[in-house]
Amino acid sequence: MRPATLEFVKQRFAEYYQRVNLNPPSSLEQREWGFIFFDAAAEVRMRRHMAFVDPQELNAYVKNLIPAHVYYSTAYYQTPSASTMNEKNWAGADLIFDLDADQIVRGPYAMMLARVKEETGKLLAMLTDELGFSRNQIRLAFSGGRGYHIHVTEIAVRGWSSQERREIIDYVCGIGLDPAIMLAPGGGGTGWRQRYVEALRTHLAGIAARDPADAAAYLSALDGIGKRAAASFLADIGSLTAKTPEELLKDRVIQAIVAAPDFEERLRDAGARADEPVTTDIKRLIRAPGSLHGGSGMRVVPLGLRDFADFDPLVDAVVFGDRNVRIDMKTKLTTSLLGNTYALNAGIQNVPEALAIFLCCRGVAEIAGGA
Repeated sequence: MRPATLEFVKQRFAEYYQRVNLNPPSSLEQREWGFIFFDAAAEVRMRRHMAFVDPQELNAYVKNLIPAHVYYSTAYYQTPSASTMNEKNWAGADLIFDLDADQIVRGPYAMMLARVKEETGKLLAMLTDELGFSRNQIRLAFSGGRGYHIHVTEIAVRGWSSQERREIIDYVCGIGLDPAIMLAPGGGGTGWRQRYVEALRTHLAGIAARDPADAAAYLSALDGIGKRAAASFLADIGSLTAKTPEELLKDRVIQAIVAAPDFEERLRDAGARADEPVTTDIKRLIRAPGSLHGGSGMRVVPLGLRDFADFDPLVDAVVFGDRNVRIDMKTKLTTSLLGNTYALNAGIQNVPEALAIFLCCRGVAEIAGGA
């Protein structure tokens, strides 16, 4: 950011923090805190190993120093302000899921937000309906950027190791599923068994819909499948819809199909695309609800599960006003905010303050005066 842009954004963040207090997480005194500041040098990007004894001390710090980003530890420590991780004495951690649109889809910001919301809904349903976590022990927040954070705060999970958390994230994402189990007889058709069979039938329908030569080339390129086996399989592919899952698994072409990378990717689509390293990290820092995201100017919004369906981040996470601000756009861009769509050209123009902060934080505009 240019100096004028940096000062403009920092002043608006200061105004926000003067009128708002952060609501700290439970067990505040056991949490480590980290901050990134607007004018931080590259070699001191985050100031961390901080701890606060009460909400008043935390909020006084934020109001005085005006951070661009505010984080706290998902872990509980005996000495959270210790300068090394070993000296902190880990005492457990919440189970965390991070869903980031950057890892799911690329495109217009509004489209990315809509897509990551779908994935978040899928994950919430898995946690409550399939894994048995209580809705009362799940905390949800919009990240302020391109995704959502889910916190499972049940005491029973706090002592879980990274490996135990890996098993949960593998289930959520559909990683390492055994076809022999997914397609075995009995056991019901719910959860991953249902998703697996549906994914397989959809995959087979996609193969059947291909150009015959293309479909034959695809099958014959699979491990252990030659042209003759591929041709025979395609000749009978219409009858596969009538077969039971266990009958499908006996077919060696099916066995090759479910082992292929493109089918594994289809299974990932059937699951929820959460960020695996975040869940397995038992000492993670995560954005503090109520804080502002320095890369968007939007609020990290805590959400009740009942409020999730109606939540619109481009409206509900915007905290700044609509007075005109003069900006210099670096490039042509169309974006949405507060229920409006803005088609912006490169160069100097007036936009609402909330949009100016959003664009400046994203690095696609600078303040041109008149702020």
